[in-house]
Amino acid sequence: MGDVEVHHQTIDRVPAATPEPRQYRLLPLLPPRLRPTSRPHLAYELVLIGLSYWIYSLIRNAVPEHRSAAMEHGSWLFGLERSLFIDVEPVINQTVDRITWLIVGMNYYYATLHFIVTVGVLVWLYRCHPLRYRPARTALYLTNAIALIGYYTIPLAPPRFYPEYGFVDTVVKHHTWGSWASGDVAAASNQYAAMPSMHIGWALWCGLTVFMLAEARWVRTLAVLYPLATLTVIVATGNHFVLDAAGGALVLALGFAVQYVLSGRSVYGLQMPTSWTSPHPARTPA
Repeated sequence: MGDVEVHHQTIDRVPAATPEPRQYRLLPLLPPRLRPTSRPHLAYELVLIGLSYWIYSLIRNAVPEHRSAAMEHGSWLFGLERSLFIDVEPVINQTVDRITWLIVGMNYYYATLHFIVTVGVLVWLYRCHPLRYRPARTALYLTNAIALIGYYTIPLAPPRFYPEYGFVDTVVKHHTWGSWASGDVAAASNQYAAMPSMHIGWALWCGLTVFMLAEARWVRTLAVLYPLATLTVIVATGNHFVLDAAGGALVLALGFAVQYVLSGRSVYGLQMPTSWTSPHPARTPA
């Protein structure tokens, strides 16, 4: 009986639960019907991916080139890098250019891998992480949209347009199909859309997505190496300044931020792959 009385006294000391006042939430901005969590239909996504890439390429190449302004911006940017002591591009460009097989391989890497790897990661997300697919895909699309604003407002020439600074156009020199902005197909592309570097934006998106969600350690290692390799390629081929790469990282961060504001959901959340956790989880006390 004594134990029962003590038990009742303890319960009596617990304050009665009061309903929490309703708080106005600013986020997310979109209503629930416009931010579904289910995996979208495959046919719809295939059409959306193809249409989005086509629109992105069309708008990017239709942006006014403003050659004089683009050349001035490029000279100013390289001068800024000199003042910051990060003007490593000419040395890397000239050094790698002396190794023919390497620079030719990098030309093809620059021309193809950004599309192949990005689509591959989207397919992997769709199949293996359906609940992560919508927010990750939306963040990528928003990044592209923000980049288009940069192309329009800040036309900027790539380093290969400045032989006076020691840069070499590796595609023209080695006669490789390495860039839509060099050689015979230059007329079909906006040659002054170097800021931001979306090769870096897409590579970082791929690397971060795979690193956060993959289970195998060797796959996560490749996810870290891929953006680093892409950074080396865009500099060695003379297609981007280092600060162009920083611009690509910035627009990706903005893409993630806008996705969160619209949906109220983090792309990756706080959940890590199971292989990251301890193999001996702590026991819950009885």
